[in-house]
Amino acid sequence: MGMFSNGWLIFGLVGQTVFTARFLLQWFYSEQKGQSVIPMAFWYASVTGGFFLFCYACHKEDPVFITGQTGGLLIYLRNLQMRLREKKELANGSTPTVS
Repeated sequence: MGMFSNGWLIFGLVGQTVFTARFLLQWFYSEQKGQSVIPMAFWYASVTGGFFLFCYACHKEDPVFITGQTGGLLIYLRNLQMRLREKKELANGSTPTVS
């Protein structure tokens, strides 16, 4: 059995690839805008990659890895929620609320 015959290993590697790609997304988007910007795709990639890694950590039964991914996922989901609320408020013509 080769290293890549394990489905969980591939699952974990896909999660890590998506998670790492978010930095490239942010970098390219910021270069395009000429300023540091975090696009919505960054948060979607964070949630997707974080979820894959969380599942992989649960499969490996690694409490340190599970704890780290849980904290990150909560933060990514909250940021995504705030960005979606802001987008909705802008679409409705109101000023986005700032906490």
